[in-house]
Amino acid sequence: MKIQSNAGFTLVELMIAVAIIAIIAAIALPLYQNQVEQTRRTTAQADLLELAQWMERRYSNGFDYRDGGNNPVLPFTQSPQTGTAFYNISFSVNATRDTYTLQAVPTGAQANDDCGTLTLNDEGVRGAAQAGCW
Repeated sequence: MKIQSNAGFTLVELMIAVAIIAIIAAIALPLYQNQVEQTRRTTAQADLLELAQWMERRYSNGFDYRDGGNNPVLPFTQSPQTGTAFYNISFSVNATRDTYTLQAVPTGAQANDDCGTLTLNDEGVRGAAQAGCW
């Protein structure tokens, strides 16, 4: 009489494999989310720099960051410029119309970003809630 052996995984082996996958996922998911946030932040920074160039072109044409007595309408007010907004972009001009500050406020899925609101002024000074965000 020949004894037949069963080929396959035992429940213990299967549970060990599931535990290993869970540990890898627990490490990889936060790292992935941090990379996604950093990519969105980099896009917002590039958009702020683009808007700063736009503001400087306006200033070089009329030596004024405002349009008459009104603030100009920015070419875009979100980052990324199309699709789902992860940052809302706005700006302020001082009373003498010769300085400005652009700001990108995180929103939606980016709202909990540790760097918070990104700023850029007419002198090129960059700001964020933490050092190393620019």
